[in-house]
Amino acid sequence: MILHMLLDYDTLRVIWWLLLGVLLLAFAVTDGFDLGTGTLLPFVAKTDLERRVVINSVGPVWEGNQVWLVLGGGAIFAAWPQLYAVSFSGFYLAMAAVLLALIIRPVAFKYRSKREEARWRNTWDWGLFVGGFVPSLIFGVAMGNVLQGVPFRFTPDMQIFYEGTFFGLLNPFALLAGLVSMAMLIMHGATWLVLKTDGPVASRSRTWGIRAALATVILYALAGALLWSFVDGYRITSAINTVGPSNPLFKTVESGVAGMWFANYAAHPWTQLAPAAGIVGALLTVMALVRRWEGVAMLTSSLSIAGIVLSVGASMFPFILPSSIQPQASLTVWDSSSSHLTLFIMLVATCIFLPLIIAYTSWVYKVLWGKVNPSDISGGKTHAY
Repeated sequence: MILHMLLDYDTLRVIWWLLLGVLLLAFAVTDGFDLGTGTLLPFVAKTDLERRVVINSVGPVWEGNQVWLVLGGGAIFAAWPQLYAVSFSGFYLAMAAVLLALIIRPVAFKYRSKREEARWRNTWDWGLFVGGFVPSLIFGVAMGNVLQGVPFRFTPDMQIFYEGTFFGLLNPFALLAGLVSMAMLIMHGATWLVLKTDGPVASRSRTWGIRAALATVILYALAGALLWSFVDGYRITSAINTVGPSNPLFKTVESGVAGMWFANYAAHPWTQLAPAAGIVGALLTVMALVRRWEGVAMLTSSLSIAGIVLSVGASMFPFILPSSIQPQASLTVWDSSSSHLTLFIMLVATCIFLPLIIAYTSWVYKVLWGKVNPSDISGGKTHAY
């Protein structure tokens, strides 16, 4: 028996769809509070010392948290090559903006405290704000466009053509999705600062966290209502071959199906736990912040993010990236993956290295746990940004 035949092709496709969701979720929960912290920096920290406290709250972990973004991009490239080709070419300018913001962020971390001039430090502080705000917004805008369908098509010989524009991505529903993303990450960053700081910074962060959590509930509920009322879904109308070749053109798809993105919730009621977690988690975060339950607020904020992210995947399955101009070309779990052997080899590698990454990351958090003390920063007793 050939080793990779131990797992069926359709099983491997679902496993890698789940793994992709896990990697994106890990990025949203871990690097999400980094992005939220950067976005909050100008608003929760008024003095230079307070800003250094905020920066040092994420200083030991922000680089490690970005590993999940790299792993997610690598998984898309290796496991879902057609998804990688379409999304990274179609969203090229948007991805470039995100990349530029993510480049500014580490430079700002490293250079911000190299000089004591107020203008120098203020400039890099706003760089940290841009490095948190821009990715938070654009990632949500991207999800909003995915739910509506992306204007790409395949030729019979599988050449990809993207017929959209950068400004076409900035449509009302996508911008609303961007606001949902930004609100939930600000909520998450605020709960992190409440957990890691004391005094005025923690007090201001608590206020912003409550506002952001309430905004998350309102905006997410509004996005769901608009998705039901105005955003049509997609439906496969031909027989589904779960072990067939990775060629999207071998199926037929109907677009413009009202309420189709909610069909999975009706067919599989347990999937309703995802959007429920998104709303309940945010409401519990408000309660935890009001009652000053710092650790609980961090957990409930993570629960809300998990629910919101997972609700997108649950509603769209088996679609991964619908096409708004050639529905037949829409990418699904069953026709856009790598080969059976490739998915198996990657799964073996993941089973070896993913636990190591989790173990190392957990060890780093354990060693560097505790609140950031302003006296240590001002007194120069410890290394600080």
